[in-house]
Amino acid sequence: MPDGPRPKGPDYDDDFYAWTQYQAEVLRTLRTRDNRFDRDNVVEEIEDLGRSYRDAVRSQVRRILAHFLKLAHSPAGDPRFGWMGSIVEARAQIADKLSPSLQHDIQERLAGLYTMARKQAALELREHREPEAAAALPVECPYTIEQILAEDWYPEPTESAHGDAK
Repeated sequence: MPDGPRPKGPDYDDDFYAWTQYQAEVLRTLRTRDNRFDRDNVVEEIEDLGRSYRDAVRSQVRRILAHFLKLAHSPAGDPRFGWMGSIVEARAQIADKLSPSLQHDIQERLAGLYTMARKQAALELREHREPEAAAALPVECPYTIEQILAEDWYPEPTESAHGDAK
């Protein structure tokens, strides 16, 4: 056991993702002569666990953004509550995994997450014979992280979407 206190890394309970990445780095730098310890694979598994949390949060953000776009631009009325229910579920899944470092990650990657969500929403709108709505989707993300994570926030339908939505 090394002498002196070890540097304090991220706390497991406060930021699980950052903790996994830090622990993997600590394990990677430990010196051991015991060949029974499969350090490389243990490190990889810990890193992968953290990345699975990160990827799950990113996926749910894309899901929310795609539904936001459909809520704002689709004139259809019937699927609106289904989209809202899916947003509620996605927000709950995010809440289970979100940490400060993952919130920072989605803030930094919001433009790319939005681009993928926009493609998904456009395909779904075209599939439901709403090409005008698909063409009206903004190129840049009109939503903030706060709106994405807010418990009861949903975008209002745009003027062009007022067809059946109200």
